[in-house]
Amino acid sequence: MRRPTPSPVLPDARFEPVRSSVDPVLLGAVLALVALGLVMVYSASAVTAAEKLGNGLYFLERQLIAAGVGLVAMAAAVRLGYRKLARLLLLSIVLLVLVLIPGVGATVGGAKRWLRLPGISVQPAEIAKFTWVVYLAYSLAKKREKVATFSVGFLPHLLLAGLLVGLCMGEPDFGSSVELLVLLFILLFAAGTKLSYLVGSVLLALPMAWAAVAHSPYRWARIRAFLDPWAHRHDIGYQVAQSLISVGSGGLFGVGLGESKQKLFFLPEAHTDFIFSIIGEELGLLGALLTIALYAVVVWRGTRAALRASETFGTYLGLGLTALLGVQAAVNMSVAMGMLPTKGLTLPFVSYGGCSLVVSMAAAGVLLSLSAASAPLRNPGPIRAKSWREAPA
Repeated sequence: MRRPTPSPVLPDARFEPVRSSVDPVLLGAVLALVALGLVMVYSASAVTAAEKLGNGLYFLERQLIAAGVGLVAMAAAVRLGYRKLARLLLLSIVLLVLVLIPGVGATVGGAKRWLRLPGISVQPAEIAKFTWVVYLAYSLAKKREKVATFSVGFLPHLLLAGLLVGLCMGEPDFGSSVELLVLLFILLFAAGTKLSYLVGSVLLALPMAWAAVAHSPYRWARIRAFLDPWAHRHDIGYQVAQSLISVGSGGLFGVGLGESKQKLFFLPEAHTDFIFSIIGEELGLLGALLTIALYAVVVWRGTRAALRASETFGTYLGLGLTALLGVQAAVNMSVAMGMLPTKGLTLPFVSYGGCSLVVSMAAAGVLLSLSAASAPLRNPGPIRAKSWREAPA
């Protein structure tokens, strides 16, 4: 009996999943940023740590431990694959509730954003951003046939976002709240939600955002400092002004690694939120541009891995995590250069902060997992022209 002739590849058969090695370019960019972060955390914090804590290596030692945990998390994400992450949002909600309970959450700088555990501190909002992207990717892929409808594709996700934002605002954490909403709208737009729903919800949210800023003295002070930092350089604009001095004094090549003057008790949070200012001062314009280029590589290769994913869930997940890293990096660097009002968002992979570093590296691990499970096109011609939204879940 003759064997049946194999059927030809149909024009709409888009992918054939193939397991390969992880993207070396993406991996290299992530590891380079982590290494840069370790160097700059030590440079920016050594004097402060020695003066206030009696150990110049205090922050570096903890960042090294976090980097080690982050490497384990990144390797685990690559090993386990991204499909096993779909139901982690509940954990984040529990942690966000716990941090608001009196006596449980730790208050630092007037905000209750941390849970103190033996030997470590956990910031639930950082974990929530990661798990929020995972949940959205899973939900939107599952509902892809009805994602354009208001009652199924839009309203439930908006209501859940409202819950998360409400918990974050209770800390208060305005920056993370805005970031959660930005991630929601990016993924809803990518999934095909009607543009009228997105625009309408933004227009409705603007008065609430304005009220949240106008009725909060410290938020309104940040807006005033952003609009004219030099007029307020001795009070509410002090941090912004010192950051601009730090960035501007670096010139083309910088003053030299370890030679920053602003880190000597002039620039607050030099090793955390404003570490990019120290990069600009010590490594100059070239060092700052190299840092920006590394983030651009992460965004490029992350988007590439997402668009090559063999299923809708992987595509949405890759786009969301790439946006999480890219948007947060862009906001942090913009704040350091006085292009946005001051917000307490870290620079992914670089700023001091164990929870932020581990979550960022876990997100990178998921992107590497996507790149390793990428599905090359069977028929590159007409198939590439099809929308990636049509990929099977």
